[in-house]
Amino acid sequence: MLNYEGGGSLLLRLQGGKFAEDGSRAARPCCAMERDIMSEIIKTDVVIVGAGPTGLFAVFELGLLDIKAHLIDILPKPGGQCAELYPEKPIYDIPGFPMVTGQGLVDNLLQQIEPFAPTFHYNEMVEGLDVLGTPEAPAFRVRTDGGKVFEAKVVIVAAGGGSFQPKRPPVATIEAYEHKSVFYAVRKMEDFRDRTVLIVGGGDSALDWTLNLHPIAKRVILMHRRDDFRAAPHSVNAMRELVASKQMDLLIGQIAGLKGEDGQLSAVSVKTADGVSDIACDRLLPFFGLTMKLGPIADWGLNLHEQLVPVDTEKFETNAPGIFAIGDINTYPGKLKLILSGFHEAALAAQKAHRYIYPEKKLHFQYTTSSTNLQKKLGVA
Repeated sequence: MLNYEGGGSLLLRLQGGKFAEDGSRAARPCCAMERDIMSEIIKTDVVIVGAGPTGLFAVFELGLLDIKAHLIDILPKPGGQCAELYPEKPIYDIPGFPMVTGQGLVDNLLQQIEPFAPTFHYNEMVEGLDVLGTPEAPAFRVRTDGGKVFEAKVVIVAAGGGSFQPKRPPVATIEAYEHKSVFYAVRKMEDFRDRTVLIVGGGDSALDWTLNLHPIAKRVILMHRRDDFRAAPHSVNAMRELVASKQMDLLIGQIAGLKGEDGQLSAVSVKTADGVSDIACDRLLPFFGLTMKLGPIADWGLNLHEQLVPVDTEKFETNAPGIFAIGDINTYPGKLKLILSGFHEAALAAQKAHRYIYPEKKLHFQYTTSSTNLQKKLGVA
């Protein structure tokens, strides 16, 4: 459970940290690396974890109240499940839209929040949260696995069913190579320059990175279990042109094993119709799809119920003041896992967030249909 002690600014790292008997943090020398991290802190009003429809609409509701937001998402684009799992699937229960596709809804939400210029951070997973403030004046430091550090007065968790986690290939000892020579996402293309890269998969991610890494890698090898791809036709055609001109290789097969030392790949054993053989490479990118997991949020000290975050129904705040949970990741009596429910939750969470962001300012409720002030913010007046 999150603990706030005393007044002023208290740094309470949820994933470790030692305190003196009086509750204060034990003094320790500040190293050069820590100073560098502190100098690169991104400061904002609100950090939104998750850029799905609910997270996007939260930007709109916050923006109407002059609250700035940064959004963090593990995916390479906004939209969450709508964009990743069913971009072309029709949705029939969004008010005002007899039918809209998942991607169509995301596109409309992005257009709607343009006036508020939110900042997106893709391919990043929130891995830690520090409490800097008090229950009356909360403040947080949020850290991602990509090394980014944010400070905000409010955190809104809009992570759907959790974060999308890459599916690990069923290969023995693969854990020893992860983050050294086996990667499930491309964070920096330069890390693959002049490398022999084996990409495994048949979807858009596999084809996109095949084409994007081809110009800088020493050699790119694409492998899929069959000669049929789920990616965009133009990407498949471009890949086949590179194969035909012998600028890259295409294999039909499956991973059978890994070879190397100290986490560094030297070859991947591949099972094809002709048997098992070794393919020399020093980087492996398996794109086997995504699965939903609660992820590091489970370690934040929030009360959890069956891997969901309980909230109140007045403001959708968690047991930790200043941390809200909206959308499919939260739970409360009568909860319906609908996008429109998430929109309602985002609106009420924004109202309470305003009290934390502007504690001295009284909030006057206004309608976009009649308020010239809000219409100016939206650029329609």
